[in-house]
Amino acid sequence: MDLDMYQHPATRQNLQKLQSYGNYIIPAGHGELASGLVGEGRLAEPSEILAYLVQVLAPSQTLAGKVVLLTAGPTQEAIDPVRFISNHSSGKMGYALAEAAARRGARVVLVSGPTSLNLSHPQIQKWEVRSAREMFEATQANFAQADFIILAAAVADFTPQNTAEQKIKKKEGQDTLHIPLVKTVDIAQYIGTHKKPGQVLVGFALETENELENARAKMQRKNFDLIVLNSLRNEGAGFGYDTNQVTLLGKEDLQIDFPLLSKPALAEALWENILHYSPGMG
Repeated sequence: MDLDMYQHPATRQNLQKLQSYGNYIIPAGHGELASGLVGEGRLAEPSEILAYLVQVLAPSQTLAGKVVLLTAGPTQEAIDPVRFISNHSSGKMGYALAEAAARRGARVVLVSGPTSLNLSHPQIQKWEVRSAREMFEATQANFAQADFIILAAAVADFTPQNTAEQKIKKKEGQDTLHIPLVKTVDIAQYIGTHKKPGQVLVGFALETENELENARAKMQRKNFDLIVLNSLRNEGAGFGYDTNQVTLLGKEDLQIDFPLLSKPALAEALWENILHYSPGMG
């Protein structure tokens, strides 16, 4: 269907209602439409439809008996009761990874920042959080039991030093507003420092320059076993899209470049490689 029709609130609500009943929705493709617009609404490619059906109807139980802890979505750092600092993360990649892990037999704990997304698999326990501090506390509470920890959330690096109790009002003649910020707790650093033998830690990095070097440095600094590199340079990838194009990096110069895929298909491909290249799993 056309972009305007696909994005119409009635269409989105109907799709969400279908998912809430336990149905699976194959995401529409992104590209040029019959009207000349560019966006979501294209019929998924036959290969993507087949891959999705295989995932849903005959998933491999490669994570049976395992516990997967996942973070997803953005965080919101309150300035006052009305405003907050956040980012453009939709949570779609993290949610796709959670659904894929559950289909493979894992018990999934999903710590999610604010999103409009729904979950369909009963094996996913969702913890809803808002701030970086809340996400840290929920992650910390579930960390010890996890076999795999996937940190896919876009967590704020800074938060307002003080949150105003009342809405900040604009004053006559005021041209600027200064909001002191302080660092948030580093969830990845904490998990990397405290992870136990046998736990597998996978991080995400979104870079805009020197992508490979910065991602590898982050992997080493945070003690990740693997890291998924996102780049905003790739068309159809990044925040908000139903597709993504990433590179998986690991120890001993491991580098796997994935093509542009739907996020559910990419989630399956990532899990295949996470299981293969994780210490003691491959």
